[in-house]
Amino acid sequence: MSAMRIGINVAPHTPEGVRLALEADAMGVDSLWTAEAWGYDALTPLAMLAGRTQHARLISGIAQLGARTPAMLAMSAMSLQAMSEGRFVLGLGVSGPQVVEGWHGVPFAKPIQRTRETIEIVRMILAGDRAAYDGKTYQLPLPGGEGRSIRSMAPTPVHVPIWLAALGPANLRLTGELADGWIGNSFMPGTAGEALVAPIVEGAANAGRSADDVEIAVAVSLEIGTQEEVPALARKHAGGYAFTFGAMGSAKTNFYSAAFERQGFGEQIDKVHQLWQSGDKQAAADAVPAEIGLGTNLVGTEQMIADQLAAYSAAGVGLLRVSLVGETTDEKLRALGTLLEIAN
Repeated sequence: MSAMRIGINVAPHTPEGVRLALEADAMGVDSLWTAEAWGYDALTPLAMLAGRTQHARLISGIAQLGARTPAMLAMSAMSLQAMSEGRFVLGLGVSGPQVVEGWHGVPFAKPIQRTRETIEIVRMILAGDRAAYDGKTYQLPLPGGEGRSIRSMAPTPVHVPIWLAALGPANLRLTGELADGWIGNSFMPGTAGEALVAPIVEGAANAGRSADDVEIAVAVSLEIGTQEEVPALARKHAGGYAFTFGAMGSAKTNFYSAAFERQGFGEQIDKVHQLWQSGDKQAAADAVPAEIGLGTNLVGTEQMIADQLAAYSAAGVGLLRVSLVGETTDEKLRALGTLLEIAN
């Protein structure tokens, strides 16, 4: 097994959050990831970390499509790439209709088309070409107006890897076709090959690319414990999915649930959703199979975690995006140190 690259989720909005990020960078993590939902944005924290870290890649996980124009994404990407001296990765995702339409007030229609056009426009601008694009979602310049096609004032070309968060088959195929990396979730090494990785490979092949052109990163939580603690830890992490299956997305659109359904958990997830929607959140948490909690995270003894790392590697994963579990920053850093030793 080749060494697994380890990145961590960070939230450098507090002194302790900053300390975690800086010490993780010094310890040699591959990457520092920032999230974006409906609180803090993903890009501003990376700008601060660009000036205070030395080694780790800085990855937006994810910047929401629809929250910014493609040109604004390109401008931010160029700024962050310059400030980080080449360590920035632009992670993008469509989010979901509840956030896109409810928070941003932007239609969620045709998310795959929006993703494709956004990538093409961002790359056009980063290459130093004039912003001239005639798409179904975006037209540059805007027809009938006073705008004109212009080039970026910033020095170009600029190389910024673009990674996509995708779970649906069409978006996974698009990832294989266009993206430099996949930001994966809902990933169980034993079942994700056919459900999640195969469409990426198909998309890459259809575009004349190799699947190796797409770096695969998967999100996990880390919790080290004794053999006796494993059942409770598995149950704890499984229960956390009740919110994912019950409340994430709308009644019609839940990409996370659909990904697990394609991995053989459709009946169980439907039960969890019904219990959550009925208001019985504890019963919903109890109904999530413990297998999901154990199979999507790094949980258990150090030997178990070594075996889990091997399973992820065998499934084609090269980078794990880790959420560190702990009451204090020191506890999280100790767990990270143990993981880095195991992974290397």
